[in-house]
Amino acid sequence: MRRLRRAPAAGTGSPVLALALALAPVLALALPAASAHAATGVFTYVYKDPYGRVRTGLLVDPESRRCHPLPGAIQEYLPPAHSPHNGTSSAATVFTGPDCTGDHFTLRPEGGHGSERLKLRSVRFA
Repeated sequence: MRRLRRAPAAGTGSPVLALALALAPVLALALPAASAHAATGVFTYVYKDPYGRVRTGLLVDPESRRCHPLPGAIQEYLPPAHSPHNGTSSAATVFTGPDCTGDHFTLRPEGGHGSERLKLRSVRFA
């Protein structure tokens, strides 16, 4: 009995390449997609809680082009946060006001940071 061989897809030259091309749309749907409107990574800052204890706050994969009031630093009766570190993929502009108002400073993506002297209550990612 004769065995039939499957011919490679036209123009591919390789059965492996043909299989990869055939599976590409399926894999694209199966893999999680990063949002086109989110900074990926972690943004951290330091603040004092109502009892005066030093805490570290963080935002993970924050939404871009949206103002993020910083938990632990939005209330006017508490001191503002400080020492931001931008470990996200987008530039982060930090503000002295709770609603992305007041003086501002931009931290570069993937490592931009500020000292304890840089006070902030909100942040927006590019």
